[in-house]
Amino acid sequence: MTAPTFTLNDGLQLPQIGLGTYKLRGQQAVSAVANALAMGYRLLDSAFNYDNEAAVGAGVRKSGVPSDEVIVTTKLPGRYHAYDLAVAAVEESALRLGLDCVDLVLIHWPNPGRDQYVQAWEALLACKERGLIRSVGVSNFLPEHVERIVAATGVTPSVNQIERHPFFPQVDHVAWDAAHGIRNEAWSPLLRGAAAEDPVIAQIAAAHGKTGAQVVLRWQTQTGVVPIPKAATAERQAANLDIFDFELSSAELAAITALAKPDQRLILAGPNEHEEL
Repeated sequence: MTAPTFTLNDGLQLPQIGLGTYKLRGQQAVSAVANALAMGYRLLDSAFNYDNEAAVGAGVRKSGVPSDEVIVTTKLPGRYHAYDLAVAAVEESALRLGLDCVDLVLIHWPNPGRDQYVQAWEALLACKERGLIRSVGVSNFLPEHVERIVAATGVTPSVNQIERHPFFPQVDHVAWDAAHGIRNEAWSPLLRGAAAEDPVIAQIAAAHGKTGAQVVLRWQTQTGVVPIPKAATAERQAANLDIFDFELSSAELAAITALAKPDQRLILAGPNEHEEL
């Protein structure tokens, strides 16, 4: 199985689904990554703060899939937003991953209270200029954060990775990013499995002969968002990837989006309050 791709604003072809690796470490992470790539995944999501970049890189090598066929993502932590620290952190990530060039690097959170995310963005652009990064993006950035880094540099992020699931669909945010040429990725796309158990989603799943999780992931891709669900087992990985052989109707898409509920963030402090270091 292989996933279709979206074309980012810098030309990078981004698979429409990826493998999340949060909380996967050591040999479990190596095996999960290698199995996923053998199955057909071509997008991996990691972060400096996940403490698993070395394992993700080892999994790529173990899989035997050429590294130039895989989009490897990592994220810059908040404690390294100062320009020189950000450059060194990207260099460290590349070393941990065992890559000469990291495909996609995101600023993990804006941490606006510390007011260094513009420096961090400038550092990522400098790393891209020297060939250490292929594509640069952000994570958990609100429109005002994006507007500020674009005003400072003239460069729009290729990706904005945000929390997004049927109970927190972020309709306006996704529309704003799309209007500005930014592709959204969804972290916690299944709300740790809770969204897949909703009765509305279960009914739609039964109509298509799919699982609730597969319906939610298909809703993500059909609305233009790239989900990155974590899955450690081959069975779950295969099921998550098997979402491109059916289409949800416009009514079904709308019914899923209408499941939005107040206060359904996993991290209740939003991007203007949460600090990730």
